[in-house]
Amino acid sequence: MKVWQKNLILILLVIALAAVPLWLLPNAEFGGADGAAEEAITELNPDYEPWFEPILEPASGEVESLLFALQAAIGAGVVGFVLGRLTKSDKNKGEK
Repeated sequence: MKVWQKNLILILLVIALAAVPLWLLPNAEFGGADGAAEEAITELNPDYEPWFEPILEPASGEVESLLFALQAAIGAGVVGFVLGRLTKSDKNKGEK
């Protein structure tokens, strides 16, 4: 099997993985783990107070999402760079 065929299969699997839950559960609320954890803590212990507050509170949910996406992109870039360096072929190691 050629490399482009493997890549195409992987891309289709990723698209299916993202689309199938949205297709099967169109009216479902897809919340984050933070919200579910907060609800569970409140249910178990209504008097719970957090240990600390955030130093910087983002201005809005959009800014918070932007910062999260930026963090994920930087992490993916670092992981991709490290994997690229680790899998570099031997013939290129001597060249600079």
